Amino acid sequence: MNFKKSWKRWLVIMMLTTGAFIPYVQVQEPMTVTASEGYADLSAQLRDILKDERIKGAIAGVSIRKASDGELLFSHFGDIRLHPASNMKLLTSAAALEILGSEHRFTTEVLADGKITSGNLKGDLYLKGKGDPTLLKKDIDQLAADVKKAGINVINGDLIADDSWYDNIRLSQDLNWSDESFYTGSQVSALTVSPNEDYDSGTVIVEVDPGSGEGQPAKVSLEPFTDYVTIVNKAKTVAKGGKKEINVEREHGSNKIIVEGTIPVEGSQSRSWVAVWEPSGYALDLFKKSLEAAGVKFTGHSKTSTGAAPASASLVASKDSMPLKELLIPFMKLSNNGHAEVLVKELGRKVYGEGSWDKGLEVLEEAADGWGMDTSTMLLRDGSGMSHKNMIPADELSKMLYTVQEKPYFDVFLNSLPVAGASDRFVGGTLRSRMKGTSAENNAKAKTGSLTAVSSLSGYVTTKAGEDIIFSIMINNDLTTVTPIEDAIVTTIADYNGQ
Repeated sequence: MNFKKSWKRWLVIMMLTTGAFIPYVQVQEPMTVTASEGYADLSAQLRDILKDERIKGAIAGVSIRKASDGELLFSHFGDIRLHPASNMKLLTSAAALEILGSEHRFTTEVLADGKITSGNLKGDLYLKGKGDPTLLKKDIDQLAADVKKAGINVINGDLIADDSWYDNIRLSQDLNWSDESFYTGSQVSALTVSPNEDYDSGTVIVEVDPGSGEGQPAKVSLEPFTDYVTIVNKAKTVAKGGKKEINVEREHGSNKIIVEGTIPVEGSQSRSWVAVWEPSGYALDLFKKSLEAAGVKFTGHSKTSTGAAPASASLVASKDSMPLKELLIPFMKLSNNGHAEVLVKELGRKVYGEGSWDKGLEVLEEAADGWGMDTSTMLLRDGSGMSHKNMIPADELSKMLYTVQEKPYFDVFLNSLPVAGASDRFVGGTLRSRMKGTSAENNAKAKTGSLTAVSSLSGYVTTKAGEDIIFSIMINNDLTTVTPIEDAIVTTIADYNGQ
C-alpha cells in the first residue's frame, strides 16, 4: 500500500464529511483603480471593452491618467511588465530632446590628409559620418561639388570611409535574423545614406517593372544606383492579368539581392526597401561616383577602404542635417527604427564619449529615472522597440507621458506623435487610417507599436468635457488583430463627458 496516497485520500474524506475548512486559492484580478466617483462610468466602459474575446489568453496592460495632475484613473494590469514594441520610441525621442536638444544636428564631413598643390591632393580623402540618418544622394552630390570647388581636381591617394563616430556593432542585440535584410532591421553606422525622404537609412529601393513581354525577365532597377550591391534577377514577366508576386531579399553576410516571383505585362511597379550589408561602404561608393561626375579624377593606384581620419586632416566640406525637432517627424510619424538606434548611440556618444548601445541605453535609463519612472521594474534593450526583451509596465509609461508635459521640449515631442485619422503621412503617420469618423479623429496623438503578438498605443486625447487624458495600452501574446480594441479604448475616452 502507498501510505502517502492513502493518508491524503483519508484527509480529504474527513474534511468533506465533517465540514472542515478547506483553504482555497483565489485568482487575483487585475488591479483597477478609480480615482473618483466622477470616473466610475468611464472605468466600467473600459472594463467592458477589455472583455473582448480577441484578447482572451493575452495580457492587456492599460493605464489612464489625468494630464493635469497625473492622477491614475484606471489601471488594468498596469503594473505588469509588458513588451512595448515601438512605444519604446517615446522614451528614445524624449531622451534625445532632453539631452541632445531640439536643435541638435548631425554632421557629415569631407577631410583631406595631405597637401593640395595645383589641384592635386597628394594624400587621402575621407568621408566622415557623424550619425546623420537623413543623408541623401543629392547631399553626397553636393559634397562632391564642394570638393571640386575647394580646388581638388585629382586625388593622388585613397578614398576612405570613416564611420568611427560610433562603434562597429551594426545590429542591436535582439534583432531577429529574419528582419536584417529589410528596412525595419537596417544596420546602424555613423556613415550611411537614405534612398529617399522617408529616410530609411542604410537601404536601397529595389524597383521591379514588367519586362518586354510575357516570359521575359522583369526589369530591375535601384534607387539610388550603386555598384555596392549585386542584383540576381529571377523574376519573370507573365501574361496581362496574371499574378503579381515579387519577393526581394538580401543574402545574409553579403550584398547579393535576390529578386524572385512574377509580374504581369502592364502590371504596376513593385518597390522594396532592402537593407545593405555594411552601409558605410554604400555611402562611399555613391561618393566616389559623385566625385567622378563632378570631374574629380583618381590616380590609377587609388583604392577605397574604411578607416579613421587622422586628427591632422583638414576640413574640405561638410553637410549638417536638419535639426532634431524636424527629424522627429519622419522618425515618430513613420516609426523609423534606424533613427531610434542612431539616437541611442548618439546619446552614448554625447554623455559618455562612446557611441554604443550599451552606453546609450545607460543614458536612456537615467533619463527614465529622471522622469520618475521605476526603472527597477523595466528592461531596456534597444531604442526602437524591435526587441522582444524590452519590458515596461503601462503605468510607468503613462507616468513618463505625464512628466514630460512640463519639459521645455514638450511641444516638439507632442508634434512628433501620429494624429488619429489625419490623412497626411507626415501628420497622421501610422495612425492616419485609424479612428476616422470618431471623436478621436484629429484629437488623439499617440505612438503606435507592433511586433509579432505585440500591439501598443500610448499618448494623449481630449474628452468631450475638454479634459486632457493620458493613456498607455500594451497588449501582449495576442494571436489576432487587436488594434480595434485599442481604438475603442481611446474613442471611449474621447467620448467621455464626465468631469
